[in-house]
Amino acid sequence: MNYIETLYDGENVTETFFCKDKIVATSTKNGKTYYSLKLQDRTGIIDGKIWELSNAIEHFEAMDFIKISGQVVSFNNSLQLNIRQVRRAQEGTYDIADYMPVSPFKIDDMYADLLGIIDTIKDKHLKALLDEFFRNDTNFINLFKKSSAAKSMHHAFMGGLLQHTLSVAKISDNLASLYPVINRDLLLTAAICHDIGKVTELSPFPENDYTDEGNLLGHIVIGAMMIKEKASKIDGMSQEMITNLVHCILSHHGKLEYGSPEKPKIIEAVALSYADDTDAKLEAFKEAIEDDQSSGKWMQYSKMFETPIRKTE
Repeated sequence: MNYIETLYDGENVTETFFCKDKIVATSTKNGKTYYSLKLQDRTGIIDGKIWELSNAIEHFEAMDFIKISGQVVSFNNSLQLNIRQVRRAQEGTYDIADYMPVSPFKIDDMYADLLGIIDTIKDKHLKALLDEFFRNDTNFINLFKKSSAAKSMHHAFMGGLLQHTLSVAKISDNLASLYPVINRDLLLTAAICHDIGKVTELSPFPENDYTDEGNLLGHIVIGAMMIKEKASKIDGMSQEMITNLVHCILSHHGKLEYGSPEKPKIIEAVALSYADDTDAKLEAFKEAIEDDQSSGKWMQYSKMFETPIRKTE
């Protein structure tokens, strides 16, 4: 596959891309209609222009996978594709993972690491609950491996939910080792389950957008409901343990204004909220630095961090 990051000025290209956006516009020079596109693969996005609307341009819409023929040109110090021919790509002729942003880590390796952490849980009821989700529920597992952790804020790529969950679990494990008062099994179970509602809150790629349930309920409530449903199948699991676990999920954003229905009221919930926030914030900071195209040390003002960001070595 000819990825966007490898394209060069003057190259002739025949390749399949994901059409992230399509704008129908009118030229100010000659009044002719043309299409302005955003074409995407997992290595980046490139502008595409279709100047001549002819029989060679098959009908397509944004969010379609399209096979194009055209030439790479340089315009205003950026590369773009001048497209001569377009047709919709047939299902089965492309792998969606080649066109979406994806975790830099191997999905199967991360999932094996997560299962390894689950195997360290000593409480048989919490271990059985985790196994219900992460070993026995095939549909959930497939969604969880491919889901992002957000629409745009952090880990907004395939495998992002898994990567974020694994990091939060590792941070939580460290906190439990530093503070023996913490119930490690409860904290680790909550860390692994804290964002499971996102498999329902967000639609699969390529959309990666809020579903009706996501908009109406949100991943925190959805996740709490999922845990209650699975826990009901675990013989002998105490109501107190279920309540404590659900509380950790409901309070993991830390504050009511951040979307949590409850504030953290047990030490495991406090630890989870900080572990979650730490990984989310540091990943967002890292992504901001990686995406920045400026040459100086200082970046633009960040709404998330409420300050300009300085890049470090």
